[in-house]
Amino acid sequence: MSIRVCISHTHMRAKTVIHAEYEIIQHILDEIEIHSVRQRMVSDKHSEKRFETGAKNVSDLISNLAKRRLHRLPKDHADYQEK
Repeated sequence: MSIRVCISHTHMRAKTVIHAEYEIIQHILDEIEIHSVRQRMVSDKHSEKRFETGAKNVSDLISNLAKRRLHRLPKDHADYQEK
């Protein structure tokens, strides 16, 4: 559920606060596993639908935070986009 177009594993110094925020947000989207939460909360088809809807809503919210920073990334960043 990531918006990342090009995943760069090269190390880039945090050039701005926005750049640091973006990389933290991307790490959350790429690395945080919610399987254990799902196991605790889903017990039938109704709770599964609620959980999946909630997970998508949270993913969309976090993705939007990242998208709103793309035009403020350093111009040499792989994910930089003009506004």
